[in-house]
Amino acid sequence: MANEGGFEPESARVTRQLRDDIIDGVRQPGSKLVERDLATELGVSRIPVRDALRALVAEGLVVQRPRTWAVVREFTPADIADLSEVRSAFEELTFRLAAQRHDRAGLRRLQQVLEAELEAARAGDAVRARRAAADFHEVVTDLSGNELLIELGQNLRSRMRWLLTQHDDLDLVAAEHERLYLAVANRDADGVGELVRQHLETSRYLSRAGRSADPSSS
Repeated sequence: MANEGGFEPESARVTRQLRDDIIDGVRQPGSKLVERDLATELGVSRIPVRDALRALVAEGLVVQRPRTWAVVREFTPADIADLSEVRSAFEELTFRLAAQRHDRAGLRRLQQVLEAELEAARAGDAVRARRAAADFHEVVTDLSGNELLIELGQNLRSRMRWLLTQHDDLDLVAAEHERLYLAVANRDADGVGELVRQHLETSRYLSRAGRSADPSSS
């Protein structure tokens, strides 16, 4: 993120670009990330590329091969199951707390993100809709008002954003987010808990469907 003066260090810019490319599916799982090639492609020296790759290894999106290049991480079914289990426990709590603790400004932020997602879904803009969908979950975590949950969310952020992109039904996910928003806005903690469980099941179904349709997953 750029600082208040608008300056963004090259290493941060390269990290952001590569992170977005991986999460958006531009750089496919297993693809090589060679420092020299990336430096040429992005118009920078190798130092910010090296720093970016280190950061993305720490975020769990890149795997460093000893004495060779890095590669985009290939999430195994076991990896996805682990992420889904953590997400299940994390999101039911964050949505319940958000329903109980949100303020007017926070709810407005959530509404704006939801509106962006609905607009992108209607337009068939998959990248923008998925990014907004991930933003929706992150804003809910902020609305929980629990600093430890927010810290944990930051530590898992990149992997969770990747997980949240593993679907093609933009309209269904956006519609479920709209119902979740209304439950949060109405401070319906019990209702939001049930909606979260339904949403998680939808996500598991869409993720399985997407993997089964991907020839590289077989």
